[in-house]
Order: sequence, then structure tokens, then C-alpha cells
Amino acid sequence: MKLGLVGLGKMGLNMRERLRERGLDAIGYDPNAADSDADSLETLVESLPTPRAVWVMVPAGAPTRQVIGQLSRLLAPGDLVVDGGNSRFTEDKLNADILAEHGIRYLDCGVSGGVWGRRNGYALMAGGDAADIDRMMPVFDALRPDGDREDSFVHAGPVGAGHYAKMVHNGIEYGLMQAYAEGYELLAAEDSIVDVPAVLRAWSKGTVVRSWLLDLLVQALSEDPGLDAISGYTEDSGEGRWTVEEAIAHAVPAPVISAALFARFASRQDDSPAMKAVSALRNQFGGHAVRPAETAGIA
Repeated sequence: MKLGLVGLGKMGLNMRERLRERGLDAIGYDPNAADSDADSLETLVESLPTPRAVWVMVPAGAPTRQVIGQLSRLLAPGDLVVDGGNSRFTEDKLNADILAEHGIRYLDCGVSGGVWGRRNGYALMAGGDAADIDRMMPVFDALRPDGDREDSFVHAGPVGAGHYAKMVHNGIEYGLMQAYAEGYELLAAEDSIVDVPAVLRAWSKGTVVRSWLLDLLVQALSEDPGLDAISGYTEDSGEGRWTVEEAIAHAVPAPVISAALFARFASRQDDSPAMKAVSALRNQFGGHAVRPAETAGIA
């Protein structure tokens, strides 16, 4: 199977390399990447055998809509597009309808694994028709963790379900990071705790709070014990807001996720050790940019 991949950023480039390492023919296009295999989206499409499969891995919103629009004019009936970015689930039906006018199939797929995915594999949450899912299974199998055939991929439901599942996943992530960050700040505030990183390391094996996020916080502190090199200014990329909005729409209480989102808003006004920890965690697992400490303040 030959796959075209649009977008070779932090995630897309690593996904292309993982697919190649597992025997799939994956070619990528990105106008801003030196590693682009094609000089244009048209060239990428022309190089794919029919029926074509194109995986879109660009920022959510206008960039994704622009690429979907271009592909609707370049692809042919029977071709398939997968949006693997962090698009809002409400965008998926719009994208599917645009492509369907040209006989082009559509799947949405939430992808989790960050910058570590090339080595460790990705968790995948897909939405769309079962026949289209089956068609893409060689790609899904290559991307998910080796030997993990049961627990790292889900066909979550119809178009939009994959991104909905990923949205909730990221909302939970907000809450988990905030809890670890607040624990870190509390430990750092107590004079009797002489080695905060060592305490966190002690939690990383055997305890009920052990997790990959905790391991990443330990790693961040090993690289910068006081998190002095970064500010506490922490962005939110949309999924936390959307999760809270969905909680309101469904009358589902979500106080932890809501509080974690509001804490990020607060980070843009007042620097704090907790928000430095959240910022460091986002950089560790996803390669998200952090603000140097000297640029702290309101943007």
C-alpha cells in the first residue's frame, strides 16, 4: 500500500518514518519541510496509485479546511482522505460532505503519541465507515504499538467519532497534567522535602499514580531541576475548551477538566511553579513550544 501524507511537522514526519520502517511506502508533502518528497500537493497526488489514500496531518481549522478543499479537486471517485490532525469533530461531517460531492471517501482519526510515537507507536481513534476502516488497517497496524493489536486502536463510530474520542482524551490529559503539576508545587513549597525530583521518581514504580506523564515530569526535572529555563505561560490548543463545551451540552459535570483549562488561562497572567510543570510536560510528550523564562508575561 502506498500512502500520501500531507504535513511533515512534529507528528507527520515521525509517522512517515514509522510507516517506512514497517514496510509501507509512505511519501510526504509539506511546503515548509526540507524532507518533503513532493514539490506540490498536485505532485504528491499524481505519484499515488489509484484508488489513492491521503492522510492529512496539518493544524486544525483553516489549514485543514484548505487542504481538504484542494484534495476535493485533485482526487478522484473512490479515493480516500484521512484527517489525522486535532480537528474539532464538528468539522468532520463538513469535510466528508465536501469530499462526497466528488465521490471521495473520508475518515477522521485521533492520534495520540506525540513526538515519541515513532519509537513507541500511536494510539488511534478512528471514525467512518467500516469498509474504509478495513482499507486503512495496514496503515493503522503500522502506526500503533508493535504487538499491541487489541488495545491501541478503536473504530469509535461514524465520521466524527474518532475526533470526539480524541477530544475527550485530551480533556482528560489536561486534568492529569494539572494534578501532577499541583502536587509538584506543593512538594516544592515544603521545606522538609529536600529532593522533589527524587520523590516524584519514587512514585514512578509500583504506586497508583504512576504513569507515562509522571515519567515525563521526572525527565523534565532531571533536565531543569527548578524549571528555571521556562515560564509558566501555557497554551491550550482547543481540545480542552471543546471538551468543556461538550460537557455543558450534555449536562455532564466535568469540574477537573474545567479547572485545568481555567488554570491555563491563569498561567497567562501570573507565573507559577505548577504551570511551569504543565508547560514542561507538554514539551516532553508532544514537543510543544515553551516560552523562555525571560519572556514571561502577557503576550
